[in-house]
Amino acid sequence: MRAPALSACILPLALGIAAAGFAAPKATAAHATAADRRSLADLIAASRPSDWRTPDPDNTLYLDLASGRVIIELAPGFAPLHVANIRTLVRERYFDGLSIERAQDNFVVQWGDPDGTRPLGSAAATLPAEFTRADGKDLAFVALPDRDGYAPQVGFAQQFPAARDPRRGQAWLTHCYGMVGVGRDNAPESGSGAELYVVIGQSPRQLDRNIALVGRVLSGMELLATLPRGTEALGFYAKPAQRTPILRVRLASEIPAAERSTLQVMRTDTALFRAVVDSRRNRRDDWYVVPAGHIDLCNIPIPTREAPAP
Repeated sequence: MRAPALSACILPLALGIAAAGFAAPKATAAHATAADRRSLADLIAASRPSDWRTPDPDNTLYLDLASGRVIIELAPGFAPLHVANIRTLVRERYFDGLSIERAQDNFVVQWGDPDGTRPLGSAAATLPAEFTRADGKDLAFVALPDRDGYAPQVGFAQQFPAARDPRRGQAWLTHCYGMVGVGRDNAPESGSGAELYVVIGQSPRQLDRNIALVGRVLSGMELLATLPRGTEALGFYAKPAQRTPILRVRLASEIPAAERSTLQVMRTDTALFRAVVDSRRNRRDDWYVVPAGHIDLCNIPIPTREAPAP
């Protein structure tokens, strides 16, 4: 199904954390302390095992291309019906042998069945829109103090970049770089997960709450973001030969444990991650003259690493 609308501690910290989120940005000093000058690499080097998590194999996809593997973490806490349908499609080998059909510069890369002829098997053809979910304690939302133009609050929820509107009782994932969404037609309930896209451009947040986001790429973004751009409308490829074949898509839980990726992801609910956010909000290394005192949600990296050898 095509989506035509897609033009569509470690070291002592002085940050602290409020009950609902990250501490407010510190006033910037003319001369930063040594602790203030810690780089992202310094923070990662000082991390502890509890600062990292291993993604659930049932919610981890391996998208294999001839050029390498893309690892995607699914977000069932935000789009449970779509994630379940994607699992079904993967288990029934729907994506194997299909292709990446679209690469639109500064926007998205999209894959699926460009001809719309492959049967969906036992997967649903369409699903209810899951553009938002109810706000609640299970969301474990950690809010940033920084202003945002698209939502009353932004931060991290269930380890994903997210936004919420407490007055409406709604929360949703945000279209940051590397986020994966479900292509649909004009009708909100027309998506199934058979057409997926990943954001490769400058955070098209206008899509938030207009389409179901189902996860994000943890590894292999360079394989997608550097694909040749399509020359047809919306970045579709003009000729089938220009498409990038998909060798296979598997759930990590389908792969023997010894053959799975050992990728770990930094937790977003720790003192370490608060220090990471501050180090990016206020760059204090020698090159920077003026720390910004502000950061956009989508400019906050969530580091990954290979698990240390036992």
